[in-house]
Amino acid sequence: MEKILTLVLVTFVLLISTFTLPAIASDTVNGEQIFSNYCAGCHMNGGNIVRRGKNLQKQALNKYGMNSIEAVISIVTNGKSNMSAYKDRLSEQQIQHVATYVIEQAEKDWR
Repeated sequence: MEKILTLVLVTFVLLISTFTLPAIASDTVNGEQIFSNYCAGCHMNGGNIVRRGKNLQKQALNKYGMNSIEAVISIVTNGKSNMSAYKDRLSEQQIQHVATYVIEQAEKDWR
């Protein structure tokens, strides 16, 4: 019985990863394009031309509690302070893609 449960669990994990990995890859590719079109003017290479300390580098994202896809989605959607809201310019899916891209790039130090 234990072997059957293990087999079912492994099969389930493999099945789920088959569906999620291509979506994550497309999120990154699409996110890069969206970032380039809408965000790079202020945040080129993860910087911030308006407020230097509030950049998209991992250390700053951690400091300001913006170190999750959900947090980035929220600020891109609703804006905050000098950051404009993009809910009227980008779809929810586009915002998800750009948030995924930002978090991934922060993890790579924007290289």
